Amino acid sequence: MLSSFLITLRETLEAALIIGIILSYLVRTKQTKYTTFVYLGVISGIVVSIMGALLFTILAGGFYGRAEKIFEGITMLVGALLLTTVILWMMKQKHSVRELEHKVGIELSAGHKFGLFLLVFVSVLREGIETVIFLGAASFASTNNNIIDALTGIMLAIFLGSALFVGSMKINIKKFFSTTNILLILFAAGLVAHGISELQAAKIIPTGIEHLWDINSIIDEKGPIGSMLKGLFGYNGNPSLIEVLGYAIYLTFVFVLGRKTERAHRVKVS
Repeated sequence: MLSSFLITLRETLEAALIIGIILSYLVRTKQTKYTTFVYLGVISGIVVSIMGALLFTILAGGFYGRAEKIFEGITMLVGALLLTTVILWMMKQKHSVRELEHKVGIELSAGHKFGLFLLVFVSVLREGIETVIFLGAASFASTNNNIIDALTGIMLAIFLGSALFVGSMKINIKKFFSTTNILLILFAAGLVAHGISELQAAKIIPTGIEHLWDINSIIDEKGPIGSMLKGLFGYNGNPSLIEVLGYAIYLTFVFVLGRKTERAHRVKVS
């Protein structure tokens, strides 16, 4: 479904942009002899991310019954938390071009080749591990997510990142991330609601009012439209009261925190 595509597109493009900025800096400063360490960092980050994905798959497959619901519920809530920190981090623009180039310059001026490698490795690994957790949470929330959608997102992100690097394509990155931020916030809200539902099924969270409403007769959550809305925005045709409250409270919290973050950033810039 679209959630897997969106997650891998967003995370891979973010990593591709970081790598592109570093390579561009090396070319501009005529220090291309260090590009080998950049590529080694990328490859190492990808390999360790794949190992993390395999470990997560093995771990997820080792739970059954109530334990499985608890694991899935916690994974969804952790995924929502990580998504929130990623979105807020992007709002603060911590990985601005100047700051990233400054970090690279410091490592190269000190002759720290390993430092450059580590900078790239950690950047790729962070995006990789985040992607593993997000995709895991998305797969628990909706069975319609598949590897083809995820791979399509990765390939498109690599293409866009490469096109931006060679200068053959112009994309408003700020608008792109602003748009995906909104979609990911709604996706994270859905993870919160789904996580609560799983923990309710595991008797960790009280059920309260089990079905606040039931509109499955209008949009069936198991139908084509309902499944798409469920996988992307956490749609539930018959949610419990606590699920709805969790969804609403999360959106309110992120909205308020996001506004504060933007205001603080504008004050800092001015």
